[in-house]
Amino acid sequence: MTLAGIGYDCHRLQEGRRLVIGGVEIPSERGLEGHSDADVLTHAVIDALLGAAGMGDIGEHFPDTDERWRGADSIVLLASVVEMLSREGLQIVNVDSTVLIEEPKLSPHRQAIRLRLAHALGVPPQRVNVKASTGERIGFVGRGEGVGALATASLKGSD
Repeated sequence: MTLAGIGYDCHRLQEGRRLVIGGVEIPSERGLEGHSDADVLTHAVIDALLGAAGMGDIGEHFPDTDERWRGADSIVLLASVVEMLSREGLQIVNVDSTVLIEEPKLSPHRQAIRLRLAHALGVPPQRVNVKASTGERIGFVGRGEGVGALATASLKGSD
């Protein structure tokens, strides 16, 4: 049995915060505003995995109303989700993702992001794809107000 899920997240850019995408800190004067480290890509991947498994969403498992998750490293949250999937007998087949960001450019960091996600997911790097696109100067991404991310995930389970 093959299962598929999709995830989406976006966060507002804010002066003085770290910019963390896919578990990698990207040099920038502005980072993403949020309860945790606001890692939009990792959050989208988590939602894609949970969606494929029919296990709700990130807000159900790691609510922003819970102080335990304030400043949380999203890669740690991802590892927790991978454990949950494993306990259910589900195996990650692949993850595909797109980060919507006007600047900074992600191309110099894509391989590091891919490797960091693959490690947390427990899959070979070739099973994780990370793409980036700008907003072409339109919308909240294009105006540099925030960053968004989309992800899809495929899982394999016994049925």
